[in-house]
Amino acid sequence: MLRGIEVAPAGSMAGYSREEFPHWAADGTEFGWDEPDGSCDVRDDALVRDGRGVEVDEECSVTAGEWLDPYTGTTLTESGDVDIDHVVPLANAWRSGAGGWDEGRREAYANDPGVLLSVDDGANQIKGDKGPEAWLPPNADYRCEYARRWISIKHHWTLTVNAQEKATLQQMLRGCGAR
Repeated sequence: MLRGIEVAPAGSMAGYSREEFPHWAADGTEFGWDEPDGSCDVRDDALVRDGRGVEVDEECSVTAGEWLDPYTGTTLTESGDVDIDHVVPLANAWRSGAGGWDEGRREAYANDPGVLLSVDDGANQIKGDKGPEAWLPPNADYRCEYARRWISIKHHWTLTVNAQEKATLQQMLRGCGAR
C-alpha cells in the first residue's frame, strides 16, 4: 500500500481550521458506525467501540468504562481522560490533500471509524498534528500497528506522504517484518 501512495511535499495550511472538518456527527451510521443503544454522537460511538463496560446515561454522558490506550499501553477509567484521536490528524490530512476536498468528504473523513481511535488525552496532545516522522507512540509494542493504520488511512483516502514520512514508515515496517 505504501508504494502506491503519492509522495509530495506537505501542502499549505492556508484556509485550514478544524471547523472545516465537521466532526462528532449525531448520526454515525451514515459514516459506517454500528451505533450502540444510548450513543449520542460519533465520539460516544468510538468510546463504546474502544472501551469495556462502557455505560452512557440518558443525557449522553459516559458514566463508566475502561479504555486501553494503545499509544501508552495504560488503562484509563475516566472518559474525560480519553481523547478520540484522528490517527492521521486533520491538519496532516489537510496538508496531504484534504484541503482540496469538499465539506462532505471532509466530514466523512472526520467521522470515519477507521480514522478514529480512543487514546490518552495527554499522549494525543503531545502528538498534535505530527506525522510518524515527528512522533511515534511511546508504547513501542503498538508502533507496527500504528504504521499499518497510518498507511491504510492515507491509502484509503488518497492522501499523499512527504519523503521523510515515507522513509520513516518504510523503516517502521522493516522493523515489523514487512517488505
